[in-house]
Amino acid sequence: MKNKVYIFDTTLRDGEQAPGCQLNTVEKIEVAKALEALGVDVVEPGFPISSKGDFDSVVEITKAISKPVISPLARAIKGDIDCAAESLKYAKRKRIHTFISSSDIHIKYVFKSTREEILQRAIDAVKHAKRYVEDVQFSPMDAGRTENEFLAHFVEKVIEAGATVINIPDTTGYCMPWEFGEKIKYLVNNVKNIDKVTIAVHCHNDLGLATANALAGVVNGARQVEGTINGVGERAGNTALEEVIMAIKTNHGLEYDLGINTKKIYPTSRLISRLMKMPVQANKAIVGANAFAHASGIHQDGMLKNKQAFEIMQPKDVGLDETQIVLGARSGRAALKHRLEQIGFEISKEQLDALYPKFLELADNKKEVNDEDLQMLMGREGDIKQKIQIDLVEVVCGYPLKPMASVKLKIDGTEHIASMTGNGPVDASYNCVNQIINDAHLLKKIPVLKEFLIQAVTKGSDDISRVNVQLEHAKKMYYGFGSDTDIVVAAVRAYVDGLNKLV
Repeated sequence: MKNKVYIFDTTLRDGEQAPGCQLNTVEKIEVAKALEALGVDVVEPGFPISSKGDFDSVVEITKAISKPVISPLARAIKGDIDCAAESLKYAKRKRIHTFISSSDIHIKYVFKSTREEILQRAIDAVKHAKRYVEDVQFSPMDAGRTENEFLAHFVEKVIEAGATVINIPDTTGYCMPWEFGEKIKYLVNNVKNIDKVTIAVHCHNDLGLATANALAGVVNGARQVEGTINGVGERAGNTALEEVIMAIKTNHGLEYDLGINTKKIYPTSRLISRLMKMPVQANKAIVGANAFAHASGIHQDGMLKNKQAFEIMQPKDVGLDETQIVLGARSGRAALKHRLEQIGFEISKEQLDALYPKFLELADNKKEVNDEDLQMLMGREGDIKQKIQIDLVEVVCGYPLKPMASVKLKIDGTEHIASMTGNGPVDASYNCVNQIINDAHLLKKIPVLKEFLIQAVTKGSDDISRVNVQLEHAKKMYYGFGSDTDIVVAAVRAYVDGLNKLV
């Protein structure tokens, strides 16, 4: 299809090369299945020659998923290619991705070789890979800094050798978007057999331009975009696939076909963030905590009148439930009234005018005004309460003590208390909450804790901790948030907040 843009995910290979982001085989299979559900066209599952563990992971991934093309990486070395081919023995759809550098700085200083020798190695590698699979992808590494005329000659020769996909990597994230776009355009216009292959782009984010460069490549003829979920990867990371996907989806006249289920973007992002232990920055495009949060009074007022005024996509498009109206010192009367109505207060214009100065005074002293604050302001703190309330959280822990917690909750005004042990103070506290839920017959089944994330609000040992949890119950997701200077208390607040939304 002429306007089909293929999505090539390298989270399990290039993404996993980020320090601290290594996954075990079970975790890799979980990610691979999520990528398949998301609808990516190609999965790069690893670098089989690098270790036995990586090889075994690739093999297990080929058994676990069937829809995407599986494309392990191999250097332009026969042993690498043989190993990659062996790892594909169970794959339903196979591709070998082989590479060698094309830039003069790499050829001279990394390989201590010549253009002619490197080109011959590339040709030999493609021919060798072709013995195993029909679909062979070749990448001239550091193509972003390779002189265009030589790059065109290089690409032409590896296509003659049998390559079916030519990937153009901006390996060091060096290119400007207009330069990278022109590079792709030059190849389209100057490689005589370019029509026989799919052109791919693989951009890095060293200058924060990976998404812009990838889109510039697509506009100029590339039909495969390589990247990772959340943009995770070496140094400053890779092209964030969710950004490219939604940029194409938001109607810029980019009439390209994507086979992506965009509602799976946010759940996949959170899964990878959790497994890789790599928090997503709050202001990250598409999947950041603030991506659909509005704190400015002008923005909030506009959003309440028409969501399209300040949102170019809807949260549900990427798998989120709703927009967040965050109440703070910059919030206006419209946002305050909206939130009060959401939690059960009907308020007249006169009441709102009287309340608003008190709200601003409170907001100046707090970073964020929550529902309990609003109930206090309305003078009806006791009238509208959450079903589950925290009365006590007490923990005993430390080496060599066994962590133990006591938690007292009120459920519809009735006190319940439990004391439990656990692997740590948070685990012990959560065991207490779960015991109380069981004893009170509040739920038939305890929800599954799918995500637990602690973030520091500022710095220092007396910092405020913010905890986000994701609970799964009856195939639905519920999100809880809590903050406190005590991490354990913040964790319990977050869990109880999620439970209150559930019940």
